Amino acid sequence: MNGCQGRASSRLNSPRDPRSQLYMCKTRKDVDAASPRPKPTSSPSASAASDAVRPSYYFAPVASSASTGGDRHARRLLYDSDFDSSAASVAANLRLSLSQESHPFHYSFIEILSATDRFLSPPLSPSADSWRCRLRGGDAVVFRRPFLGNTAVLPSRIAALCRSHHGSVVELLGASLADDYIYIVYSYVAGASLFRCLRNPQNPSFTPLASWFSRVQVAADVAQGLEYIHHHSETVHNWVKSSGIIITEPGLRAKICHFGAAELAGEVPANDDDIDGKVLDDSAAAAAELARSRSRGKKIEWTRGYMAPEVLAGGVVSRRSDVFAFGVVLLELLSGEEPVRYRFCQEKDAIEKVSVIETARAAMGPEGEDEAEEEEEEEGRRGRIRRWVDRRLGDSFPVDGAEEGMRVALRCVAEEAAERPQMVWVAGKLSKLLIQAKAWDDRLKTTPTRYLTSVGPR
Repeated sequence: MNGCQGRASSRLNSPRDPRSQLYMCKTRKDVDAASPRPKPTSSPSASAASDAVRPSYYFAPVASSASTGGDRHARRLLYDSDFDSSAASVAANLRLSLSQESHPFHYSFIEILSATDRFLSPPLSPSADSWRCRLRGGDAVVFRRPFLGNTAVLPSRIAALCRSHHGSVVELLGASLADDYIYIVYSYVAGASLFRCLRNPQNPSFTPLASWFSRVQVAADVAQGLEYIHHHSETVHNWVKSSGIIITEPGLRAKICHFGAAELAGEVPANDDDIDGKVLDDSAAAAAELARSRSRGKKIEWTRGYMAPEVLAGGVVSRRSDVFAFGVVLLELLSGEEPVRYRFCQEKDAIEKVSVIETARAAMGPEGEDEAEEEEEEEGRRGRIRRWVDRRLGDSFPVDGAEEGMRVALRCVAEEAAERPQMVWVAGKLSKLLIQAKAWDDRLKTTPTRYLTSVGPR
């Protein structure tokens, strides 16, 4: 009898017995009713905002210790749990304002992180945080820069700049903001930089830009693209240099990179009133000084020889400083030399710094005072120009066209910003020079080979 009662009691307490489960549920319900659980203090909206700022990729695995700067930045993003509540709310509001439904130019940070393999993909350029990747089915390039701007105006400026299109400007696709950095997405363009086309360390004697017409074509493309940036997109480029210009095939046409990056990152004021050197209000001046103080060393290092004198002295970048940088690029195209190089001077028995601006001014020489001196100086100038222009052109270029291009470039690199022309004037001059170069090239191709040898100054 006792054994039967024991077996019945064990069946009743077994988890498989329905009566036992009913008894357990009632017991748990009674316990909860007796001691209710405390309710969460955070609201659903705050929880949603926190989830938007700290998504599930924070628990991704750690990469190897032999990682790049992008890897360290990614790991800091993945495992940093000390979030400031105000910064988190600002980031959440910005993420909501840049939602893909209202702004198709916004890329979420999850997309950027996944496309770049948590920034472990090989960088596109060793001098900048950039990665080539696949985004939304297209071939793209992601650039990362410290964000120094105003988040309130960022969505509208992204939308405006992404709607700007020009054949000589690499297309801006969108941007993403995360952890004090802005990630700017561009369409990938196949080709080589102008810097590499002019100076290839593996083969210094070769250049794909081996004809006079190709040099002028590249100069005209860059001038027209920069004119569009200044006067149609109403912004400042701030990174005009030969390494930021892509030469594409076929036709060896030029495209300007980093369009809109300086404004989106906050390196230049978004207010167009200060673009030509006008007086800034207190807030814009403070923002410009903050941008310069946080990035002055890197910008001087990366753009050696391209920075205008007023920017080196601590001034605000403007359209005039872009014109100065373009003048340096134009002198590079004509001479094939770097903006600044070092050479050994036998007379001084020391190494001296040589600027392409100084050598171009020396080649142009002073203007003669009277007619006789002017004619004599003109002959000497033509000889100096022929020796100054890139010898890889094979002495096959019109000296008058080269002199006109040098005059345009030297006016762009004037010491005083007010003396530099606008890009509308520069683009017009180079368009005219391109027409003349095309006619000269066609005439050269139709000339019999036996008459191509030059036996005297032209």
